[in-house]
Amino acid sequence: MSLVKALSRREVITLSFGAMIGWSWVLLTGDWLVRAGSIGATIAFVVGGLAVLLISLTYAELAAAMPKAGGEHVYTFRALGFTPSFICSWAIVMAYVTVCVFESAALPTALEYLFPNLRAGYLWSVQDSDVYISMVAIGIGGAVVMTYINYIGIRFAAIVQTIVTALFFLVGISLFTGAFTFELIGEPIPLFSKGVAGILGVLVMVPAVMVGFDVIPQSAEEIDLEPRLIGKLLVISVGLAVIWYILITLCVSFALNVDQLNESSMATADANRAVWQSQLAGNLMILAGVGGILTSWNAFIIGGSRVIYALAQSGMLPAVFAKLHPRYNTPYVSILVIGLLSCVSPFFGRTILVWLVDAGSFAVVIAYGMVALAFLALRRQEPDMVRPFKVRLGKLVGYSALVMSICLGSLYLPWSPSALIWPYEWIMVLGGAFVGLVFYIIAKREQNGVSP
Repeated sequence: MSLVKALSRREVITLSFGAMIGWSWVLLTGDWLVRAGSIGATIAFVVGGLAVLLISLTYAELAAAMPKAGGEHVYTFRALGFTPSFICSWAIVMAYVTVCVFESAALPTALEYLFPNLRAGYLWSVQDSDVYISMVAIGIGGAVVMTYINYIGIRFAAIVQTIVTALFFLVGISLFTGAFTFELIGEPIPLFSKGVAGILGVLVMVPAVMVGFDVIPQSAEEIDLEPRLIGKLLVISVGLAVIWYILITLCVSFALNVDQLNESSMATADANRAVWQSQLAGNLMILAGVGGILTSWNAFIIGGSRVIYALAQSGMLPAVFAKLHPRYNTPYVSILVIGLLSCVSPFFGRTILVWLVDAGSFAVVIAYGMVALAFLALRRQEPDMVRPFKVRLGKLVGYSALVMSICLGSLYLPWSPSALIWPYEWIMVLGGAFVGLVFYIIAKREQNGVSP
C-alpha cells in the first residue's frame, strides 16, 4: 500500500498559498503596525520574504529531484545522514504541529468578532486572557472536523482547500481595491515605530506566517505533475504570499488612523469595514480569515502527518506512525495525533497565539538552515544527480539561504531584542525538543541493535 497521486496544478498552488495565508493576516496585522509602523512592517516582510524566497529555491530543486513524502526528511537524510535528518525533520514536526495548534485556538477568536456574545461558561484566565467553555468547544469542534477531512483522504482535503482559498482571496481583493482610494481622517499610523527593534519584532514572525510552501515537498509523492513543475509552483506560491502580506499591511495602514488601530482587536477586518463604510465588509473579512484558518490548518495537517509518516518509515519514530488507512490511503495515526494535540490549545485562550507563532518560527528556521546545508552537500556529493528544476548560481543561492537562516535564527536567542519570551515560548521550544530527544535516543538504540 502506498500514497496516491491525486493533486493537480491548481490544487498544489492553493495548498501552498492557502497554507501560508492563514489567520495571521487578519489577527496580527494590527500588532505588526504597532510594533514597527507601516513602512517598518513592510520592510520586515520584504526582508523576510526575500529570505524565504531564497530558501524556497533550495527546496524547489530538491523537491523536483526527490519527489517523495517527507520533504526535508528525505533531502537531509540523503545528504547529511541520520542525526542531522532527525533534527531537521523534528523541527518541521514542531513547526507544523504548532500551526495546527495555533489554528484551533484562533478559530473561536475569529468567530467572536462575528458573535460578540459568544463567551459563556468562564473557566480561568491565562496571562489576562479569559478562557470560556464555549470558546474551548468551538476550537475542539474545529479540530475534530479538520482531522476528519484529512482522515478520509487528500483528494477531498485538496478540494476543500481550493474552494476556501478562492473565497478568501476574493475578499482580500476587496480590501486592496478599497484601501488605495480611501481618504483617511485623523492621525495616520507612523511610518516607523520603535526603530530597528520594532522591525526585528515583526521580522521574527515572518518565518512562521510564511511557513507553508514546504507542504509541497511534504506531499510531493501525491502530486500528479512532472517534477520540474513541482519546483516552479513552489517558488511561485512563495512569491504570491510575500506580495499578499505586503499589500495587506499597507492597506490596513491606509485605512485606519492611530486611534482606530489602538482600539482594534481585528485590524484587517476593521480596515475593510472602514474603506467600505459597512459592517458587512468587516464581517466578510472575518469570514475570509476563518477561511484562512481552515486552509492553513488543512495544509499543515497534510504536511505534518506526511513528515511523521516519513520519519516512521525511516525507523526514527515508532512504526505505528507509518500505517496507512486500508481504505483512504492516509497516514491516519499521524493525522489523529495532530488532531488530538489541536484540542489542547483552546484551553489557553488568545494569549497563546503569539507564543505559538514565535516558537513555531524558531523551529522552522532551524529546518530551513538544515535544508540549505543538504542542498549544498548534494551539489558537492552528487553533481550528476538528475535535477529537473536546477537553480542557477547554486552555490550563491545555497550559501545565501544558509546565512539568511542563521541570521533569522539568531533573532530568537536571548541576546536579541526580539528573543523568545521566557518562560512561555522557551517552554514550548524546549518541551518539543525534549520529546524529540526521547524519540531520537530510542531510534538510535534500535538502529544499533540495542533494545530500548
